[in-house]
Amino acid sequence: MRSPHHITAHHPPNPYEELGRLDDGPLDHFLTEDVLTEDSGEAEAQDDPWAPPDHRRNGRRRRRGRFAGAPLALKAVVGLLVLAAFLTLADRWALLYAERRSADALQDRLHLAAAPEVEIDGFPFLTQLAGERLDSVRVTVPDVAADRVSLAQVTATAHDVRLDTDGPLKVRGAFVPALEGDVLLSFADLRRELGASQVTFTGEGRDRVRARGTLPVAGHDLRLHAEAQVRREGDSGIATHIGGMRLEIGDLATYRPGARPSDGLHLSRTSAARLARETRKAKALLSVPAVVRRLGVPDTAVRAALRNEAKLTELTGSPRFVRQAMRLNLIDLALEHPKLLGLLGFDPDLLDALPRLTRPVLTDQLSLGFRLPEPPDGRLRLRDVRVEKDGIRVRLQGTDLAVGRS
Repeated sequence: MRSPHHITAHHPPNPYEELGRLDDGPLDHFLTEDVLTEDSGEAEAQDDPWAPPDHRRNGRRRRRGRFAGAPLALKAVVGLLVLAAFLTLADRWALLYAERRSADALQDRLHLAAAPEVEIDGFPFLTQLAGERLDSVRVTVPDVAADRVSLAQVTATAHDVRLDTDGPLKVRGAFVPALEGDVLLSFADLRRELGASQVTFTGEGRDRVRARGTLPVAGHDLRLHAEAQVRREGDSGIATHIGGMRLEIGDLATYRPGARPSDGLHLSRTSAARLARETRKAKALLSVPAVVRRLGVPDTAVRAALRNEAKLTELTGSPRFVRQAMRLNLIDLALEHPKLLGLLGFDPDLLDALPRLTRPVLTDQLSLGFRLPEPPDGRLRLRDVRVEKDGIRVRLQGTDLAVGRS
């Protein structure tokens, strides 16, 4: 037996070594060729100096080639935009200049207190001016004098306006074939201009105006009540019919101007009832024969009332006496018996001033009528009169109007 020390270790064969023994050499040749190729490349590379690749230069060249036409197109677009902006600015400047010149010319030729506001519609304006025809022109005139009142605002829109020009910068006149407008007579202006600053006008329905307030007469503030009916008068005027006028002197009496039996100065119901309860005033009233006749009281009843307090109370306390006392026209009594009305509490100066407040005088103070000025050429008409909350509004219509022409 062999000792363990002499045992030879057996190793399995290496497959890579077997493959190497079977190789006849092509692999070595292939490897040799690769090495030579790499060596020759390195030798050739050593002949030329080395330079890093310029990737950015190639990238810029590619982008410049793709967008080579962009800067020129962009400049053209910007140029067109700038030109359009300048043309628009020039057109708007010419428009504003024409509007201002038109406003000055209208104020001068129509003798207006304030310059009107002129708005020329349509774009572009310069082409309209070159064609001597404007599509639409809107004119707003404040404070137009119309008889004894002023119209708060007159607004008119003219269509297809034909210009009479002497060159593009000189307009001699214009012809307006059709015009539509709106006229406002303000209640606030009426209060100021009619001298009745303490009177308030309010609309009541489509064609009625109510006047309420105070009117100073001989140092007394009398409460005023009146109604006005508004209607068109002809083609260019507005008329008002004033009715229901009365002036209240506190709770003492009511004055209605006019010649009817119900007009004049009459005791109020409160005042007549108070008179019937005051013995001294009742006796003073019954002591005047003219008053007794107007009251319709028999002479026997009057004599008995003047002698007996109970009879006097019985006479003056009847409803018929109060009604008859309210029917007395105190203006007539004031002329005949001024002391009697003084006893009843009337101021002699007030009694002297009231007869001068006739119906025509009060009607003139409260009249809302006006008339538009007639144009030198063409026709101007009022249409559709209506009462609104803030004033009287009237539709305006015009045809074949000439402005600024000789």
